[in-house]
Amino acid sequence: MDPFSSLIIQAVEAARTSLVKIERLKRDGKKMLPNGTGSGFFFSSDGYLFTNSHVIHNAEQLTVTLHDGTQVDAELIGEDQDTDLAVLKATASDFKPAKLGEASELMIGQLVIALGNPYGFHHTVTHGVVSALQRTLRTESGRLIDNVIQTDAPLNPGNSGGPLINTDGEVVGVNTATIMHAQGLCFAISINTAKHIAWQLIRFGKVKRAWLGISTQQVDLLPRVASFHHLKNRKALFVTSVESGSPAAKAGVNDGDFIIAFNDVPLESSDELFKMLTEDKIGMFQHLTVIRNTEKVDLRITPVEVKKRA
Repeated sequence: MDPFSSLIIQAVEAARTSLVKIERLKRDGKKMLPNGTGSGFFFSSDGYLFTNSHVIHNAEQLTVTLHDGTQVDAELIGEDQDTDLAVLKATASDFKPAKLGEASELMIGQLVIALGNPYGFHHTVTHGVVSALQRTLRTESGRLIDNVIQTDAPLNPGNSGGPLINTDGEVVGVNTATIMHAQGLCFAISINTAKHIAWQLIRFGKVKRAWLGISTQQVDLLPRVASFHHLKNRKALFVTSVESGSPAAKAGVNDGDFIIAFNDVPLESSDELFKMLTEDKIGMFQHLTVIRNTEKVDLRITPVEVKKRA
């Protein structure tokens, strides 16, 4: 067998028993009928699993099908629509939880593999490369999801919630979306973000966070700019859009600004900013430092709470 095929087979083998098919059920009279399917994967030995919020939202009952065809009921622990993530718990024994990797180590061009159940076809494997990192994705419902990995690994309806793995079989993202009528534009939520969300959902059943109202993309900072301003940053967050009426708009953040620090802490990824926008920042003045036309500008910004969506 050729080395490339062996690499993929070994990676899939490491993660395959963690993958599940999720079925959303809705009551119709006295019966519970299927109302949609998706994917998910176990990330702990005690039955916790990741999926997308849009896969399970408003479900009246959830069942999961394991790798061997066994079906068990699943309990919703919590969901976060603003990252399109949800955590379920299922009572199962014959599985090996996925090993969670480190999304910050991903590189553009790196081989990745998507596992899922597209259109109900159980345990489907596709592969591609990392096309871009640190994207902000606006979904069809209008939500902005940060810390997104762009890949050309083909995804279809039913892949949502499945794992995106590297060649070591480690999960680096949670598959979430494609852009309709576009080829090779598929997205996964960073596993770093997913781990942070899971901790809150398991502990509190919800996520409470501060919101700025910006879309960003990670870019390299010009060495001469970093040197001129004596910055430690090698990268920055390029502001691609500012939501009207948002805290960022009120603070004077502009499209095209390069965010380099939050409260004087250097920022090089949207993951870092995401982790800093905690509950205690809501309604309190914070400091945002940007590079604008080669000038360093300090702004005062007051984050607001992300409102729970229906």
